Amino acid sequence: MRYWDSSALVALLVAEPESARRFELLQQDPSVVTWWGSQIECASALNRLHREGALDARQLDQSLDQLRLLAATWLEIRPMQRVRNRAMRLLRVHRLRGADAVQLAAALTASREDPATLDIVCSDSRLSEAARREGFAVL
Repeated sequence: MRYWDSSALVALLVAEPESARRFELLQQDPSVVTWWGSQIECASALNRLHREGALDARQLDQSLDQLRLLAATWLEIRPMQRVRNRAMRLLRVHRLRGADAVQLAAALTASREDPATLDIVCSDSRLSEAARREGFAVL
């Protein structure tokens, strides 16, 4: 099982430079764990790509359908006070945006506070750096 940040999940939905590597990681271990808000973050990214002209309407619809199928298979860390408290602390010690702090807090929860037991798949440099500093291996 690996923790997948929404930035890495988007690479499974649209062609990006890291897409081939992300599919390889998913084939090696299809057990995905992520934050409950990842589906929203992915939909936001896909709609932004559509507004910017990188995806046409058909590609957007296909990507959103793929997102629904993928989301039906992953394990979600639900919103809970422990995740919120951890995210608040992470914002004080790392240069993270709010959603990234929640992603990292959810990964810590998924690892039962033992980052050495769970790899993170992430394409966001700031979140990757914070995850490494917390003790995760970042793929």
